[in-house]
Amino acid sequence: MHLTSIFEYIKSDLYRYTGHLSKASFFKAYVTSRGFRYSFWLRLCSSENYIVRIIARYKHRYYGWKFGIDIPHTTKIGKGLYLGHGIGVVINHTTIIGPNCNISHFVSIGSTRNRAARIGSNVYIGPNVSIIEDVQIENNVTIGAGSVVLHNASADVTIAGIPANKISQGKNFIQNPWPPDRFQ
Repeated sequence: MHLTSIFEYIKSDLYRYTGHLSKASFFKAYVTSRGFRYSFWLRLCSSENYIVRIIARYKHRYYGWKFGIDIPHTTKIGKGLYLGHGIGVVINHTTIIGPNCNISHFVSIGSTRNRAARIGSNVYIGPNVSIIEDVQIENNVTIGAGSVVLHNASADVTIAGIPANKISQGKNFIQNPWPPDRFQ
């Protein structure tokens, strides 16, 4: 991926963390937020520039080890990724994640078969959630803490439990969605 395109992804991630796009907000987010620091290097892993790609993959592995995050750089992730506390996240490389997704701490998205979950846009995944196998999580879904998702989730709902079932119409916990003017 070309660096200008990668920087668009990084800008969208930064906006999700801070609600601003400035050098000061970048440095503050990079220093204070493990999730942003990790996603910054994750995004740069796709660079066409060989030197940038090698450095980014090293830093991605380092921060993955340091923070306990395992998101392969080949995972398809939309703009506006937000890693809540930046610790304890494991995502299968076949997972597809849409834009403006919140992923909290201690989340596992996996598969023992061919394909992991497909997650739509504006999805909030609470802490300690496990999403298992090839399920479709549609847009604007909130997944409650400690849930085990075994079945598809339709749009605009809140699901929770073991196994996760619909408990109400959706609430939107997504803050600072990207692009900024789209939701105002």
